[in-house]
Order: sequence, then structure tokens, then C-alpha cells
Amino acid sequence: MAPTIIEWDGRQMPEQLRGLPPGRYVVEPLDEVNLTADEEAGIATALDALDAGRGISLADVVRQLRGDQKQR
Repeated sequence: MAPTIIEWDGRQMPEQLRGLPPGRYVVEPLDEVNLTADEEAGIATALDALDAGRGISLADVVRQLRGDQKQR
């Protein structure tokens, strides 16, 4: 089942919740990301590298993830 995104005013039951089948669910806010200082620094470094044109292609990322070390 695909995730259900809701907006909640803290009082009324959101319509999206009424349509969900019975079961166990985890609810967490989307706006709150709990990153460590190291994770935030890593993201900032990566964004700076992309801005400077030092990114890599999607094909290269896929090869790395699959463990194929061949380069074009």
C-alpha cells in the first residue's frame, strides 16, 4: 500500500485516516527531519559539490550501487 499523506489541524479526524483499512500504522511529521550534525554537514558538502559541477551521472551511481566498478 502506498503511503497516505495527511494534513492535520490537531482537532478533526483527517478524511485520509477514515479511508485506511484496519491495521497498525506509524505516523510521523514530514516537516521534521532529525539529522545529526555530521549528516547535515555531509548534505551541505554534497550540495556544494553539485553546485560546483562535481556531481556524477545517475548511470554511475547505479553501477556503484550494484557493485560494478567499470567506468565508461
